[in-house]
Amino acid sequence: MTQTSKIMVQKFEESMHQDLHQYLLGLDEVDAQLPSCPDVEERWETIANAYIPDGAREFRNYPVASIGWMMYIGMAVAKMWDDEWRIYSQIPDLYAYMRDKRGYDALDEYICEDLLMLRGDDGATLETIVCECAARVHHALLHQRIEPGTEEAFAAYVACLRQMYLFGTSMQLHRMGYHMTRVR
Repeated sequence: MTQTSKIMVQKFEESMHQDLHQYLLGLDEVDAQLPSCPDVEERWETIANAYIPDGAREFRNYPVASIGWMMYIGMAVAKMWDDEWRIYSQIPDLYAYMRDKRGYDALDEYICEDLLMLRGDDGATLETIVCECAARVHHALLHQRIEPGTEEAFAAYVACLRQMYLFGTSMQLHRMGYHMTRVR
């Protein structure tokens, strides 16, 4: 990938980050100061490498789900971190662990119902938020006018997934009462 393409993908990711942050901030789903959770952030690469074969395959027909599932995954890993990280951190492939419970197509349901323990309106509200975030990211990706199947397209897709994972993590930490405030 050329240096120009790398810069374009980086700017695209920064733009997505700002858009998602403002949207979620407006819903009071994240704080102005986003949290840092190194244990969860360090799992990103392993999770992405495991997820991409499934996510990329589904992207053609279900782009919003392909992108949105990563937000659920980020939320799930944050929840695992809060609950029993010494146990969950020993699982080498957290994505496969979650996917294999009900399959790729029901990954969102497994995470909402079994990990996050959301039922009824709470689950429906989260689904609406995740779908809106994924749709925003997909819309932004389409407006990049990147040629499908290129290295640049792959890098942009991974950037989308990364932002969804990180914001899923931030949302869940916020929901569990971890609030970031400036220290004076």
